[in-house]
Amino acid sequence: MPGPVSWIIIGIIALLVFGPKKLPEIGKAFGSSLREFKNATKGLVEDDDIKKIEEPKEELK
Repeated sequence: MPGPVSWIIIGIIALLVFGPKKLPEIGKAFGSSLREFKNATKGLVEDDDIKKIEEPKEELK
């Protein structure tokens, strides 16, 4: 995991490359993409949990 100095350098480079007007838009897009990915993986885990619960019930029948 990068340390605080690395994050500062990454931030400065991003500011130089994208500019101060584009940076908030990029951050917002990254955050929403991360949220969608997190929700999708949460859904997959929940589906697996449901399958694990239903499998023993089918074996009992």
